[in-house]
Amino acid sequence: MEENSNFIRSIIKEDLESGKRDTVVTRFPPEPNGYLHIGHAKSIVINFGIADEFKGQTTLRFDDTNPLKEDQEYVDSIKNDVAWLGYEWENLRFASDYFDEMYNRAVLLIKKGKAYVDDLSIEEIREYRGTLTEPGKDSPYRGRAVEENLYLFERMRKGEFQNGEKVLRAKIDMSSGNINLRDPVIYRVSHASHHNTGDKWCIYPMYAFAHPLEDAIEGVTHSLCTTEFEEQRPLYNWVVEECEMPSKPQQIEFGRLNIENTVMSKRKLRQLVEEGYVDGWDDPRMPTISGLRRKGYTPEAIREFVQATGVSKGSGAVDEAMLEHFVREDLKLKAPRTMGVLDPLKVVITNYPEGQVEMLDAEINPENPEMGTRQIPFSREIYVEREDFMENPPKKYFRLFPGNEVRLKHAYFIKCEEVIKDENGEVVELRCTYDPETKSGTGFTGRKVKGTLHWVEATQALPAEFRLYEPLIRDEDLKAADESEDKTFIDFVNADSLTIQQGFIEPNMKDAKPQDKFQFFRHGYFNVDPKHTTGDKAVFNRIVSLKSSFKL
Repeated sequence: MEENSNFIRSIIKEDLESGKRDTVVTRFPPEPNGYLHIGHAKSIVINFGIADEFKGQTTLRFDDTNPLKEDQEYVDSIKNDVAWLGYEWENLRFASDYFDEMYNRAVLLIKKGKAYVDDLSIEEIREYRGTLTEPGKDSPYRGRAVEENLYLFERMRKGEFQNGEKVLRAKIDMSSGNINLRDPVIYRVSHASHHNTGDKWCIYPMYAFAHPLEDAIEGVTHSLCTTEFEEQRPLYNWVVEECEMPSKPQQIEFGRLNIENTVMSKRKLRQLVEEGYVDGWDDPRMPTISGLRRKGYTPEAIREFVQATGVSKGSGAVDEAMLEHFVREDLKLKAPRTMGVLDPLKVVITNYPEGQVEMLDAEINPENPEMGTRQIPFSREIYVEREDFMENPPKKYFRLFPGNEVRLKHAYFIKCEEVIKDENGEVVELRCTYDPETKSGTGFTGRKVKGTLHWVEATQALPAEFRLYEPLIRDEDLKAADESEDKTFIDFVNADSLTIQQGFIEPNMKDAKPQDKFQFFRHGYFNVDPKHTTGDKAVFNRIVSLKSSFKL
């Protein structure tokens, strides 16, 4: 991070210089109830980056206090994502590691008269809580004696009550202007097996109670979180203070990362997965880190993007083109250049010798000469893009049409002489002639042509599948879904978010492996899909197109 780059850094620097803190301990605390998305990347970069800069440490901690929604699959995916982004945690912890300690602290609150067992239902508790303009009212069970509360809480722990029958609430202030302080629930009954503790517990702490205790237990100095937790900071501090925790972490909030045309709600993402609108959590259309990885994004690009968005209290949406910009910047020197034809149209070069195949030299990456050269076969039969031919073109159309001449990238000029159609009138083949004097690299200075086409030699071309992506749901559709009384965001899922095309690639790509990245001439950057690629055919996900109007 750069000097004076953000307000969090300034706070921590002042804490260290003043002696308020002698070290920096941060944590990244996801709940394992889904896969991480690009929004989580900001928290990862900030927490790990701050600790690294000040030579501190970061704990990866799973806030696993809700066994009904959590799973080992999500734990594994989160660990994989954090490591892939390039970060190492000093400690790996689970909230469930501290369930005994949390229970003891809850008992302490009861003994201090700061917590009570309530028989109201969740609906009744919500009703009693009041509104932003009206104070809440006391539960009829708020005055229970300490001994009765201890007795009932112990029975809750032993499993003598059904789900929802009783809860433990903090006793704070039902008239507080901050609704979070109106006697929040801190324990509930949940007869559910936990992925980490099994059936040991049938009561589980609420997040707002557990989280500050976890931070305090681990010695976290700066609890960095997004601004939706700002109103919970008084409760966070109350829990740490009233539970008499020896360590006092400081909560600091920053604006969350939102991206235009991107669904960031974990609940909505789960619905897309469970209802089959996408090919799993790692679908390249998903904003999950695993989805971005499968699409072909690099960890370097994501880190640079997050750092460029800055750290502030604001949470405005970032243009999706900004993220794509950093992917292009990262790949332009790394990705080999090659040619792929996504929608092939066969071209027969009638004056090229039959049976002859010549090898043409081309740079692997003109912007990075150290990558060397590759060889491309050329013969009488090639494929070009169907969209690169028009029988009756408009003005200023410089690609193939009857009588027009174009250059083939790395090869020769060819001229369209004849159009072959099937019985339905569809163009199935072009017959062209070539000029052997126009070979690329020979210094030909004769006539000029305005169109340059990419192509693939037909007899050695490898079949390939190309997957092109558009946003699953655009911002205007998300807004329409929020305003609709009878439709949900699912009704606005973009049916054209995935286009699959069958085409061909150069034969020198026969050894391409999953997650290998290439720049296809004119089409953009592509990644070999790790899920659907087989030995018979490579499947490519388009990462980004070649050009963007975005500027930093």
